[in-house]
Amino acid sequence: MNISLEQAEKAIVAAKQKSIELGVKMNISIVDGGANLVAFARMDGAWLGSLDISMKKAKTARFFDMNTGIIGTLSQPGGPLYHIEHSNSGLITFPGGVPIKNEAGEIIGAIGVSGDSVENDHTVAEAGALAI
Repeated sequence: MNISLEQAEKAIVAAKQKSIELGVKMNISIVDGGANLVAFARMDGAWLGSLDISMKKAKTARFFDMNTGIIGTLSQPGGPLYHIEHSNSGLITFPGGVPIKNEAGEIIGAIGVSGDSVENDHTVAEAGALAI
């Protein structure tokens, strides 16, 4: 199963709304089940450097089917995934990437958000993922 463009756009709308509520400017990326970019939005004034980070967060969440913050916890020195961020042409292992599931609970893609604190990035990404 793959996320449709319509679903991806719905996730972006929800993520943008949460960003506005928080007063932050975000880059928002949606990837499908194969970790291919389906939709992207860069809010006016969002950091240019966060564009690539949002895409890598989405891919990381899909590659491992878990929130990127969880991968970050596992990739700390001495952890079982130490240095994993160097694999797959670069992963992002801090919060802001969340798998997207359909109504049956199957992962159909992922969302990656970057542009503010990792806590706000995760909050916005979660809002987008839950909109599906």
